Parts: sequence; C-alpha cells; structure tokens
Amino acid sequence: MILSSVVVFVALAFATATEVQQCVDGPEHVIESVVEIRPCKKLPCKLKKGTEQFITIEFTPDTDFDEIKNRVSANVFGVKVPFIGVDGNSICSKIFTASDEKADCPLKAGTKYVYKDSFPILGIYPTIPVQVHWALEASEKKFICFEVPARIVQ
Repeated sequence: MILSSVVVFVALAFATATEVQQCVDGPEHVIESVVEIRPCKKLPCKLKKGTEQFITIEFTPDTDFDEIKNRVSANVFGVKVPFIGVDGNSICSKIFTASDEKADCPLKAGTKYVYKDSFPILGIYPTIPVQVHWALEASEKKFICFEVPARIVQ
C-alpha cells in the first residue's frame, strides 16, 4: 500500500524545530521526525504578508511515485482555503537527492529525496489565525500530511 511506511521528516537549515500534528485525514503512517518551517521561531508561526516562507521535506518512499503534487491550504474559521500558487502544483521540479543533486520524477522506492519549496504570503490574505494543512500526494493519495498553527500578520 502506498501509504504504509514512508519515512518522513522536514528539515530546514538554520531553522528551529516546529511542532506539527499529523493530519486527521492524512495517511496511516506517523511523521517520525522533525518539522521545521522558516522563518517560524515559535507557535503559532507568523506568516508575514509580502514575504516568502520556506520548507524542505526529506522523505524515503516505500513505493515508486510517477508524479507528486502539493495540497496546501489554510483552515480559516472551519473552511479550507487553498494557498494560491502552491496548492495542486506538481513538485517534481523541486525534488533533489540527499546529496543535493536535481532528482525530478519518477521517484524510486527506498531512495532518500529532498523536496525544497517556498510559498508567498500574499497581501490579500486576511490578518487572522489559521491552521496550515500541508500534504504531498501521489495518485490522489496523501503520503505525507501535517498541520501547523499559524497567524497571518502585517
């Protein structure tokens, strides 16, 4: 099964560990390592309008993946609102090997990969607390999924 045991951890250079929660509607496995978001220093993460946020996810799939997409949204007063420009995008062009060489899709089972990305906090976003929901999926099934509390600020 695709969701059985992907070894996952999220790490960013020069960042501080960030507490995250496994998605309620996520894959069956548990995130086993550290999640870090830059420049998040403490919870809730402050997402400043007009800035870029950075994320790196290291993972070792237990099955081959031909295509991987992001599913990134914010829970705003109980409604999931997609992050514009990030949600639903292929991440294949942002995949690297553990030695930082360009990898791209398809990904092979048992090989360690690093996904590096950034996403803008647009000025049109309201200044409110949100729950960020971040998932990676292959064949429309999540294999990595976590949530982190955040606050969009000026």
